[in-house]
Amino acid sequence: MQFILIFLVITAAIIGPSVVVAVIGGATIKALARNPSCSPVLLMGMIVILIFNQAIVVMSLLVFFQVFNKV
Repeated sequence: MQFILIFLVITAAIIGPSVVVAVIGGATIKALARNPSCSPVLLMGMIVILIFNQAIVVMSLLVFFQVFNKV
């Protein structure tokens, strides 16, 4: 049971944010290729999404350290 929990937390802390950053980067490059004048709007959206992404990372690492603190 603990192995499954550790796997889920590591997935949320490492693989999840990596996928989010890759998807955001690809979508941003596509959008800038179509309409270069909308870069300020895209930048603000990217910053907000990356902040939420980092919040998920911090929360998952806190859960990870709580689990290992009790072992």
